[in-house]
Amino acid sequence: MKLYHITNNTASAVAISDIPEVDYMELYRDLEERMTSESYHVAHYFATEIDRGLKFYIILLNDESSEVLISSFVPDYYAEGLASLTAIHAQFHPFEREINELYGVPFHNHPWMKPLRFSHDRRNKLSTMDTYPFYTIEGDELHEVNVGPIHAGIIEPGAFRFICNGEQVLHLEIALGYQHRGVEGEMIRDDNRLRQTLIAESVAGDTAVGHATAYAELVEKLSDKVVDQNLKLERMIAIELERIAMHIADTGALGTDIGFQLYQVACEALRTVTINTTQAWCGNRFGKSLIRAFGTNHPLTEAKCELIRKNIADVRRRYEELRSDILDDHTLLARFEQCGLVPRAEMQRIGGVGQAARASGLKRDIRATHPSGYFATEHSHEPIVKHDGDVMSRLSVRLDEVLQSADYVLQALAEYKPSGRLSAPDYEAKLQPESLSFSLVEAWRGEICHVALTDKEGRIVKYKIKDPSLHNWLGLAIAVRSEGISDFPINNKSFNLSYCGHDL
Repeated sequence: MKLYHITNNTASAVAISDIPEVDYMELYRDLEERMTSESYHVAHYFATEIDRGLKFYIILLNDESSEVLISSFVPDYYAEGLASLTAIHAQFHPFEREINELYGVPFHNHPWMKPLRFSHDRRNKLSTMDTYPFYTIEGDELHEVNVGPIHAGIIEPGAFRFICNGEQVLHLEIALGYQHRGVEGEMIRDDNRLRQTLIAESVAGDTAVGHATAYAELVEKLSDKVVDQNLKLERMIAIELERIAMHIADTGALGTDIGFQLYQVACEALRTVTINTTQAWCGNRFGKSLIRAFGTNHPLTEAKCELIRKNIADVRRRYEELRSDILDDHTLLARFEQCGLVPRAEMQRIGGVGQAARASGLKRDIRATHPSGYFATEHSHEPIVKHDGDVMSRLSVRLDEVLQSADYVLQALAEYKPSGRLSAPDYEAKLQPESLSFSLVEAWRGEICHVALTDKEGRIVKYKIKDPSLHNWLGLAIAVRSEGISDFPINNKSFNLSYCGHDL
């Protein structure tokens, strides 16, 4: 029996009738073996209500072949429970936890069946923040340290519970879900696609371009309209500008956390130039209003191309000097090297993505493994990979990617010929009925996946979003084990994960 519909990240939406509806245990046995290969990881796994009960969809990525495998199942026994995939492959843990939280589906032998988000529509309303079952260890020598959920400054809400033996961290548990935003529900509250676009831009404020691009590509796959090649190039420039800005900001933040204020000040200046360049392009420093489905309100002009070229060339030159200083700074290296280790095998096991995964030796980058847009047609991407899995490796990926992204922007601008004829956005394009559409985007933090289901009229009736932080929060918890608790800030900054990207 065919278990999967096989497609890729450039293909059109898939008719739901073309997605095999299989026996769960057959799929389970296949995944038990298939997921032992490092070439596979799970992009999304969710359930939706239908007349027959619950229908489950699973989307797998083959990083070697660029194939996307989609399967579904409708077990009539789900109320009695399903065999847990997490019990054999840990990367499924957030998806099964969410399905349990929303629909009450038991997953037998799941090792960590705890609330994921405390969504307003969760099945068990008695499950609250105040009753979150934090892990405990008994011992007279041990003590607990609680951080949050209210933090100083502008940090978003999240609870961090440390179990320590003196200064050494034995265990960290991270509990999120405090924002109760209901983003996925808002995406289907009506058919207003401009409103949906604005919501997508707000999934994670520091990744407005990444999530807006994911939404735009998803909607475009549901339509038969062809997207202009210049538009794909502009989107690549926008998302790489976002990557440059955020990696520079994280470089400075790591400097601050060890008292190297000079690095912070230098990075603040370079980040400001970068985001002000984006503002000069579209009117918003974070790229809001820049990405729209089927077209743009802010096409590049000769003058804007020249401004971006001039600014990014200067940012690249100055950041390369800063990078050289950092790599020669023995005090910094002594602080960051061999701190916060996440071995390659652990990052693979938890399904880690993005720059954090690449810092642990995983060549996981959608631009290379499942390219779309400009990277699928005009330019091949070679991911930057480090192998020590420590704070320094996570910083080193950023140090190199800023230069790489700047080169991509400058190369694209050299190729770009402004036509002045790019289409305007289209918020009324007819969408394919009874279809599943997905998009995969390598944003600055890592792999974004958006998924939508349409009904008989082509209306979007189910929308699922995965920010890369969903996978990587567990990586942060692993990184601080056996470290001094004073090392938590630099480990936290080296991941720089999103609270709001998790609290959908």
